[in-house]
Amino acid sequence: MDNSVAPMVITDDGLQETAISSKTNPSKGRWRAAIFIIFVEMAERFAYYGVAGNLFTYLTNVLGEHTATAAKNVNTWVGVSAIFPLLGGFIADSYLGRFKTIIASSVIYLAGLLLMTLSVSVQSLRHHRAVFFTALYILSIGEGGHKPCVQTFAADQFDEDTVEEKKDKSSFFNWWYVGIVVGSTTAILVVIYVQDNVGWGLGFGMLAAAVAAALLLFLIGIRSYRRQRPVGSPLTRVMQVLVATARKLRVNETRYGRGVCLEDEGDDGVEEGGRRGRSLAPTNQFRFLDKATIIDDIDASTKVRNHWRLCPATQVEEVKLLFSLFPIWLSCLTFATVIAQMSTYFTKQGSTLERSIGSHFSIPPASLQVCTGLTILVSVGLYDRVLVPVARKFTGLPSGITMLQRIGTGIFFSMLTMVVAALVETKRISVAIDHGLTDSPRTTLPMKIWWLLPQYMLTGMCDVFTIVGMQELFYDQMPEEMRSIGAALYISTVGVGSLMSSAAISIVQAITSRAGGKWLGDNLNRAHLNYFYSVLAGCSALNLIVYIWVAKRFVYKKTGYDDPKGEQKKAAELA
Repeated sequence: MDNSVAPMVITDDGLQETAISSKTNPSKGRWRAAIFIIFVEMAERFAYYGVAGNLFTYLTNVLGEHTATAAKNVNTWVGVSAIFPLLGGFIADSYLGRFKTIIASSVIYLAGLLLMTLSVSVQSLRHHRAVFFTALYILSIGEGGHKPCVQTFAADQFDEDTVEEKKDKSSFFNWWYVGIVVGSTTAILVVIYVQDNVGWGLGFGMLAAAVAAALLLFLIGIRSYRRQRPVGSPLTRVMQVLVATARKLRVNETRYGRGVCLEDEGDDGVEEGGRRGRSLAPTNQFRFLDKATIIDDIDASTKVRNHWRLCPATQVEEVKLLFSLFPIWLSCLTFATVIAQMSTYFTKQGSTLERSIGSHFSIPPASLQVCTGLTILVSVGLYDRVLVPVARKFTGLPSGITMLQRIGTGIFFSMLTMVVAALVETKRISVAIDHGLTDSPRTTLPMKIWWLLPQYMLTGMCDVFTIVGMQELFYDQMPEEMRSIGAALYISTVGVGSLMSSAAISIVQAITSRAGGKWLGDNLNRAHLNYFYSVLAGCSALNLIVYIWVAKRFVYKKTGYDDPKGEQKKAAELA
């Protein structure tokens, strides 16, 4: 294999990359760079799930928090960690670029893990909640820069204008998620066992070592990456369209006609300031924004274009893309609220059940999350190698089914997950009643933990469809200069969903406490967690109906280049 590195070059679309030798297959070269970055993401996911996977246990068993309080604290941390990427994505796209943002966030992440290791290892710090939670939220800041950039940076290694690499990119999102699952599953199998049976200090120390090694690995490949330079604040372009539209709300379009797209006026699509963008075909959605492209008397009499009065058609279409993605984002929040239960109440259920294997080994309750990871590993392989080729024959789409269909399938599985979880919890409560253990919450019930397997496996199916589908949708349909923000938007769905789960717990506690039958008390044998799951199942069903309504009205991005196979049209028809 030729591992020689050629000089850096600037491509037509403003990307900086290493020139690949003619002896090297360009597609293989792109995969090589992407796989290198995937390993970095695997290490980061290993660290994240080493903390998140067993955080509920640490808060309840070491810091002595009540069940509902610990669940809300876990959900809040997960939520904040998933919302910070909005800021990180903005900084990456506007100022630092993805490469530098990844390096900076990795250093911050490593600092948080080192502080966390000290907080659980040093005797004088062990029960200081402030130190532990400070370290926890330093990790959130690191997540803010890492999450929106690493996946997008890896996807940037593939050229969208090359048919072969475009197909590779669709496949990449599946295997990218496999890498995430390998990292998280390893953490759940190894780190959680070490934390529960050896020590929390060693467990967190392993995570810090993994992130340090990942940072070193990332820097080793510094000369092989294809990089996109920051082009200034993309939000400024959004505001220019909104302001220009507001200024021309009363302009009669039939009188002045549609404004001329600047990309058509310049040299091969180059705008002022050196920005080169792929032109977008005009769409009929959000037609009021087209006012920003109209040349009125003021524009016609001015020699220098005012960016806050007149915008190119492609710039307007970029804003339309943002507007069209927002309803999809909203309709996925309930899904995120459902999957948030896996790291909290699923773990609490498992802690009450028989977990022994043989006479000397007991499964940590949080380790059953590995079943979700294994389900994803198997399902992604089947999806990519079996379902997609079969579906492709019927739809003619390279991806087999549309991104929106994939997301909707996962939302359906989330509803099914809560139905199954409610039934299993009803069975668990009946076992406690039958054996007179209603008032013995610390006594292990004569019921195997394997009863929880179906709900964990269904959660994995949710991720295979909805999470991976959202990753691809919010990358593919975002304007090119805002793809880090696009990744942050899909991640923020999980974050807001986690915060909604925390709010739901507080609301349910308040309402049911007044009614005299607390649903989410510390004693699950007397609580009614099955009722809570049933409510979430009903919300998921309603959410699925809303999502289908929103998806049918979604218009996929259409670029200005020819589409001889009609793939974009097929995607729109199948959505």
